[in-house]
Amino acid sequence: MTAVFLDANVFFYAAGAEHPLREPAQQVIQKVAAGELVATTSTEILQEILFVMQRRGQADLGLQLVRNTVSLFPDLLSVTRNDMLIACDLLERYPRIRTRDAVHAATMLNNGLDSIVSADGHFDEIEGIRRIPMAS
Repeated sequence: MTAVFLDANVFFYAAGAEHPLREPAQQVIQKVAAGELVATTSTEILQEILFVMQRRGQADLGLQLVRNTVSLFPDLLSVTRNDMLIACDLLERYPRIRTRDAVHAATMLNNGLDSIVSADGHFDEIEGIRRIPMAS
């Protein structure tokens, strides 16, 4: 079974304040922990978590979240030179997507993944990527 990629917003919503996506994000994480959902993420997602949480003044929560994520995903994907070249191509082809999203999509494509759990609709534009919303 092919893994799905988890976007950073899954972790942000799961650990964040009350929000309509908090419970669905927590359910995604619980399914991964229970072995009901085969998933992965990347070191770049962890960097994004640390960066955003520090910027929000929640560095301690960011550190805890990253440590928990590392324990949940022993085989994190790394971002490679080739991923960055693919990300550049994606940014040229899809000028509305964000840089980090292009890096995530490139990492996915370069590792044979086509599905991402994310609240970010920009992934819908990228050919070869299927976004799975956290809630319907």
